[in-house]
Amino acid sequence: MTNRTAQRRRQQAKGRSSKGRSSKGNRRNQRHRSRFPLFAIGAVVAIVVAMVGLSVYNHVRTPSTPGNSDTAKVIDAVTTVPAAALDSVGAGEGINPPMAIAAGTPALTSEGRPEVLYIGAEYCPFCAAERWPMVIALSRFGTFSGLGLTTSSATDVFPSTPTITFHGSTYASDVISFTAVETETNQLAASGLGYEPLETLTAEQQQLMQTFNVPPYTSQAGSIPFTLIGNRFVISGSSYPPDVLQGKTWQQIASALSDPSSPIAKQVLAAANMLTAAICELTGGQPTNVCSAPGVSSAAASLPSA
Repeated sequence: MTNRTAQRRRQQAKGRSSKGRSSKGNRRNQRHRSRFPLFAIGAVVAIVVAMVGLSVYNHVRTPSTPGNSDTAKVIDAVTTVPAAALDSVGAGEGINPPMAIAAGTPALTSEGRPEVLYIGAEYCPFCAAERWPMVIALSRFGTFSGLGLTTSSATDVFPSTPTITFHGSTYASDVISFTAVETETNQLAASGLGYEPLETLTAEQQQLMQTFNVPPYTSQAGSIPFTLIGNRFVISGSSYPPDVLQGKTWQQIASALSDPSSPIAKQVLAAANMLTAAICELTGGQPTNVCSAPGVSSAAASLPSA
């Protein structure tokens, strides 16, 4: 074999080896490329599953509004809380008492009766908490009609807190007058700014807010819920933290109110007794069976003086 022939064979062998390596490399690259779409598809599927899971989780967290029959049962339970349960809880602990308004301030009245004015909004979780004791307290002096159920905003703190709404309701009493203004719904506005409007304050109500919903009666001007009790007492914010109601349904909250040992009753009924005691200051202790009840007398001792 000549040197030229040997050299040619070596070059041919080298070429075949190089092609083999190139072919193997191409196959590896093809396999890598074929896996990439699978990884991408897997990632998309994982994201979709996570989003669906979050949607289901949020849906579960937001309680479904009861039907008419169950709504009536909840409202009946809240407006007829056993006196024994209220007396057992008394003044409770950790309740924010009303603030006393300076003596000599002109009384707030309506149709010749002392007026309790509530200003809130359906999205507000602190309003959601305050309505429970307010309905209980006011039901001791009169009768509600048309109360409904709703929740606070699903995107605010203490999301979707079950509550009662005063929107569309009426109240009748021989000794006091009650006015409620729910300024906004719990639905975000189409503009993305705030919530959909619901009811509008009168000029007089706006003036009362500007006069009494400021320091020293509250730490933050304009807070809601804002409750003005005959211009004798004012409550800015909720009487107790809304977290005790978290994760509960309306039915569970209503049922807990008859058990004075339950965490819900200890907070809600104590706040109701405090509100009742403040209203009794307006009515001159009427009706007697309400204002002289042990639970109310206990709460009255915690009321501040002007």
